[in-house]
Amino acid sequence: MTDDDQLYQVAVRYYEAGETQEQIANALHLTRWKVGRMLAEAREVGIVRIEVLHPRSRVRTLEQAVKERFGLRDAVVVSVGGDDAEQARDRVAAAGADHLMEMRPAPRLIGVSWGRTLDRLAGNLVPGWATGVHVVQINGALSRSRQPTSAHSMASMIAHHGGGTATLLAAPAILEQRSTRQVLESDRAVADVLTLATKADLFLFSPGAMGSDSVLVDSGQIDASDLARLAAAGAVGDVLGRFIDAEGRIVDPDLDARTLGLSLDLLRSSTTSVALVSGTAKRAVCRAVVTSGLCDVLITDDHNARHLLEAA
Repeated sequence: MTDDDQLYQVAVRYYEAGETQEQIANALHLTRWKVGRMLAEAREVGIVRIEVLHPRSRVRTLEQAVKERFGLRDAVVVSVGGDDAEQARDRVAAAGADHLMEMRPAPRLIGVSWGRTLDRLAGNLVPGWATGVHVVQINGALSRSRQPTSAHSMASMIAHHGGGTATLLAAPAILEQRSTRQVLESDRAVADVLTLATKADLFLFSPGAMGSDSVLVDSGQIDASDLARLAAAGAVGDVLGRFIDAEGRIVDPDLDARTLGLSLDLLRSSTTSVALVSGTAKRAVCRAVVTSGLCDVLITDDHNARHLLEAA
C-alpha cells in the first residue's frame, strides 16, 4: 500500500465512516498522533477538501438531476439544515431573488402571483438590481377578510427596486359568482391588466399547499371547509388560486370558473415560468407543478428536490 493509499484509507474512515482517530489507530495499528498527522497531510495534498457552506449555498448535483429528470430549463436547489418551514421559505425566497438578479438580460415585464414566499423574494432584491423592469399581477389578490394581503406592496417593491412600474389587479382571486368574474373581466380596468399580463416574458409564482395556513384561507378567498372538500376531491394545492390534482388538472371546474387571473395553460405555454417551492407541506403540489409543465424553472430546497427524485 502506497503512502497516498493509506492517507486515503484514513481519510475515508474519519470523514465518511465517522470513525474516531482512536478507532482508526487501533484498526490500522497506528498511534493516535500518527492518524492526526495523516489527516492533516491528506488535506495538504488535496485528498481531502473541506468546504464551509453558506445556508444559501446551492446543491449543484441535485440541481442537475432535477433539471434532467423533469426536462426543466433550469433548477435551483438550496441547502436547508432541518425541517423548519420558515427557514426553508427564507432560503428559497433568497435564492429566487438571486436568480432574478442574475438573469441576463433582465426581464422587461414580469408577471407575478402573490404569497409569503414572493413577499420575501421582493425583500431580498437589491435596489437597482435592474432598470426598466415592469411588474404586472397575474391573478386577483385583494383580501375578502379583515386580514389584508401584501400582494400589491410586493409587486410594487419588485418594480421599484428594478427601476420600473407596477400594474396592479384590484380584485379578489376567487369570486362568489361566475357572473361576477365575467363582469370584472369585461371591465376595461381589469381587462387591460390581464391583457398586459399575457405579454409577460417571465412569470413568478409559488404554489399553495392544502394546509390550514393557506394564504387563500387567510385572505378569505375560501374557508377551511372548502379546503377539506377540495382535498377530498384530490387537490394537492393551488397555482394562481386554481386547485389542481397530482396530474396538474383542475379539480373543481365551478370554483375555477370563479377564479380571476391567467389560465394555467398560459403558464404552460410561456417562455419562462418560475416556481418557488419550499417545505414538506408542498411536496405533492411541487411534483404536480414540475410533471405537468406548469414551470420550466424550479427553485426549491434540497429536501423537496430529493423527494421529487425518489418519487420519480
